[in-house]
Amino acid sequence: MIRPSVLLFALLMSAPALYRYVLDQVDLTEVLIRFVIAVPIAALLLAGLRFVTAGYGRPEGKPEGTPVTPTPVNDVHQA
Repeated sequence: MIRPSVLLFALLMSAPALYRYVLDQVDLTEVLIRFVIAVPIAALLLAGLRFVTAGYGRPEGKPEGTPVTPTPVNDVHQA
């Protein structure tokens, strides 16, 4: 199953060819070929990004932050 983010990224990568098709400078088959080539490239790039950023989450079993116990502070302005 191809992720929607891959298809969107492939569409962004092939957007210049789509724009040239709108201007009637290239044929529709060339636009589709560029999109088909862009899909596996986008899948590899996004998989690499997911691999790099996979370790940035919070480890399971760890608390959300460091627990702090409040301690009273002596007032230095007592005279």
